[in-house]
Amino acid sequence: MQTITLKIDDNVSEKFLWLLNHFSKNEVTILDQTEFKNDDEYLRSIKGMEQSIIDASNEPDKNFVTIDKLDW
Repeated sequence: MQTITLKIDDNVSEKFLWLLNHFSKNEVTILDQTEFKNDDEYLRSIKGMEQSIIDASNEPDKNFVTIDKLDW
């Protein structure tokens, strides 16, 4: 069985869900029905993430490593 994630416009969501509900439960199962969040909204929704990003952006440049110094 395959799992896919779709972003469905509000104008067609009701029709799309109607269609999905016409399949049997062993053919199609709706796993999650959440509203789409852009990257910023998603990151802000994670507890502590916003402060972590602020803290990282305030780190002094001397704490960073340039790409040529990374050990791949």
